[in-house]
Amino acid sequence: MIESPDHKQVMIPSGEFAMGSDRHYPEERPVRTVRVDSFRIDAHPVTNRRFRKFVTGTGYTTIAERPLDPALYVGARPQDLVPGSLVFVPSEGPVDLGDFRNWWAWVPGASWRRPFGPGSTLDGLEDHPVVHVAYPDAAAYSRWAGMRLPSEAEWEYAARGGLEGAEFEWGDEDVQDTAPRANTWQGRFPYENTELDGWTRTSPVGYYEPNGYGLHDMAGNVWEWTSTRYREPPVHDAGNRCCGPPKPRSATADGRSGPLPFRTIKGGSHLCTIQYCFRYRPAARQPQTIDTSTSHLGFRCVARDRP
Repeated sequence: MIESPDHKQVMIPSGEFAMGSDRHYPEERPVRTVRVDSFRIDAHPVTNRRFRKFVTGTGYTTIAERPLDPALYVGARPQDLVPGSLVFVPSEGPVDLGDFRNWWAWVPGASWRRPFGPGSTLDGLEDHPVVHVAYPDAAAYSRWAGMRLPSEAEWEYAARGGLEGAEFEWGDEDVQDTAPRANTWQGRFPYENTELDGWTRTSPVGYYEPNGYGLHDMAGNVWEWTSTRYREPPVHDAGNRCCGPPKPRSATADGRSGPLPFRTIKGGSHLCTIQYCFRYRPAARQPQTIDTSTSHLGFRCVARDRP
């Protein structure tokens, strides 16, 4: 495991916890008892500063920076097969919240280096979470760092911070519209953000108080990849999704027919709001195709504890 002054991990003790929730979205059900072995987890999401060290040291090129293979995206327009990523673009007024295209745009040239597209930079964002990372990118970083991505159970257990069955990482009261404890959306989504929490998009890691285990940003800021495969719920149970992933692709990453696999993402993001995506809770979960990158999706790593 690579250690540095800007990288801190926290030891999480082994134990059992009540995973999931019966009170909100169907995909969180049922509540069940899960046991987790001890492990160490990053105190905050991987930052642009740290991801840059990985890229500089390895020459790695992220999925968003690579041209797309037409064989894997049957029916895609040629202009959409260029390197790029999904960027949140606020609407000018009220829109249909049932169509994620009203606030997401495919932006050619958008990547972790240029989070808002051509002309944007990481100036002032060095200590913000890295975004526009697809699952293979997060997995490649974790291998370089001598770590791995957390399972969904590990992530949720750590996010709860020892508060058994609590609604949020800080307790049961939703304070996001009065005295925010995390970076989420305040105002009318997706066109008005009052910035009550101080931010419109991502915030620096560690800006908010940690949970009971000393972990930052386990709610809001950016969604985070886990290693757990996601089983797609029935369509009528899927509910609204904050990041509105596209329908499954027409081919897998190895070219076989069928959709690309999903992984589970956790934690919600700066776009979550009770009006639409009430997912800044430990139990909340969502599917994401492994090739997808967005301006509100990042990750953190874990390392199994060894004597």
